[in-house]
Amino acid sequence: MLGWFGGFGPDGGTADLLSRFGAAGVIEVTCGAAIALGLFTRPLAFLASGEMAVTYFWMHAAGSGELLWWANRGELPMLFSFLWLFFAAHGAGSLSLDAWLARRVRPSP
Repeated sequence: MLGWFGGFGPDGGTADLLSRFGAAGVIEVTCGAAIALGLFTRPLAFLASGEMAVTYFWMHAAGSGELLWWANRGELPMLFSFLWLFFAAHGAGSLSLDAWLARRVRPSP
């Protein structure tokens, strides 16, 4: 999306933000950075999980005509979809910014 590490496409450019690749890139960069910090982990992980599920079904399954991951090369989007769904269900943990904010807001007895 940002043109790093060889960029996007054969010319190594950046993705247009109003394209489906640009929208996916914005979701992945924003959610990935926030999840790595443990900030708003549950809703952003749910959003990232949905984006990966759309990627699997739209780009891999529909693009190849095969539903199964070993035939459509969709292992990574499926893996990330379930991984982000796990984070959406369980949260970021006690060493995250979410936990720090919750401790800060909660009054001490």
